[in-house]
Amino acid sequence: MAKRFTASAKQLQSDPKFDSKLVSKFINCLMGEGKKSVAQRLMYDAMGLIGRRITDVPPLEVFETAINNVKPLIEVRSKRVGGSTYQVPMQVKYKRQQALAFRWILAASRGKKGKPMARRLSDELLAAYKKEGAAMTTRENVHRMAEANKAFAHFAW
Repeated sequence: MAKRFTASAKQLQSDPKFDSKLVSKFINCLMGEGKKSVAQRLMYDAMGLIGRRITDVPPLEVFETAINNVKPLIEVRSKRVGGSTYQVPMQVKYKRQQALAFRWILAASRGKKGKPMARRLSDELLAAYKKEGAAMTTRENVHRMAEANKAFAHFAW
């Protein structure tokens, strides 16, 4: 039998500057068209900007706190029951929480125009650290949807 690809989590190496797998994974999500060095430069510039703005907390801690603040705990998923489709609130698994947090922060950063990407990314990470910004708004909207559809929670099996 042919050798299969291994999961990326097993192959993922820590980034060279912060020695963090979380930063490395974020860089991979930030990367476009295989240009990893460009993505690394953007991330490290953003972390440098964060370090200059907040001096009492290390930039890596700000980044990790921002990701943890944006992670959703519950979300709604469509469930078809007896010809009707219900929006059922369900717990979000850890890997999906992380993926959604990355996706929302990057979407919020890319959505703003007029500044360099490193500046936009640092702004969004700082906003998420302070529990503000577009990524946190997206998270709050997801939680609000789950709260509104709590009546259909008994369909989550």
